[in-house]
Amino acid sequence: MAKKEQKAQLKEKRVVSPKEIAENIKTPIIEAVENTDLSVEQKLQNLYQLQLILSEIDKIKTLRGELPFEVQDLEDEVAGLHTRIHNFQSDVKELESTIGKQRIKITDANALIGKFQSQLDNVRNNREFDSLSKEIEYQGLEIELAEKHIREFTHELKVLADEIEKCKHLYTERQADLKSKKEELDEIISETKIQEEQMREKAKQLEATIEARLLAAFKRIRKSARNGLAVVYIQRDACGGCFNKIPPQRQLDIKLRKKTIVCEHCGRIIIDPALAANIE
Repeated sequence: MAKKEQKAQLKEKRVVSPKEIAENIKTPIIEAVENTDLSVEQKLQNLYQLQLILSEIDKIKTLRGELPFEVQDLEDEVAGLHTRIHNFQSDVKELESTIGKQRIKITDANALIGKFQSQLDNVRNNREFDSLSKEIEYQGLEIELAEKHIREFTHELKVLADEIEKCKHLYTERQADLKSKKEELDEIISETKIQEEQMREKAKQLEATIEARLLAAFKRIRKSARNGLAVVYIQRDACGGCFNKIPPQRQLDIKLRKKTIVCEHCGRIIIDPALAANIE
């Protein structure tokens, strides 16, 4: 009968807020720090308390959701657009300089044509006439080539100008999005910052009471567990993490609280549900 009541209590347990958890675990932490020779039961209590705190911190991170990643992506995009605009503007300056050089070529070629044409009036033989005619024809081709380059570069300038305008428009939009997302993230962080800092301090105090080897194992299990649970209690004769059945003898060992026992399937540390109920 007592076992059924105990299970009912675990099922009906209310969701505890992070603030309440921080307040409720204050005294056990202080006692644990003062006691350097902890029993297995006390170690398990501290581990489960640490699990509760870290789970609440995970909830705060979940509350923030994808916002930090969205902000980072927008920052990268804004920086990329800024660099792109700068590169386009450099290309524009280079093209304008090249067009200027082509126009100088045309001016020089026209000057040479004028010079060669004036010399045609004073030629002494057909050889000189043919030579000057070829020079005039060559300079004419240089002018045509320069004009062709100017047309091509002018078209490229127009394309670049359109791209710069598009990038500037997109840059303005992304900056507005970034500002909005940052404000949203800052608001969420400001609401939970003090609460999170308090819980992190509690977690730090608890970690100091747990031997290094056990703490390292706890962190390793938590990191590999999908839901971040490294310490679970027995539920319906099964592991509260992977829900695989636990043999009766192993359940008895867990309830005796004489040694740290892990699930043979998922590797999570398993505790007695009564111990979990006392802490929660």
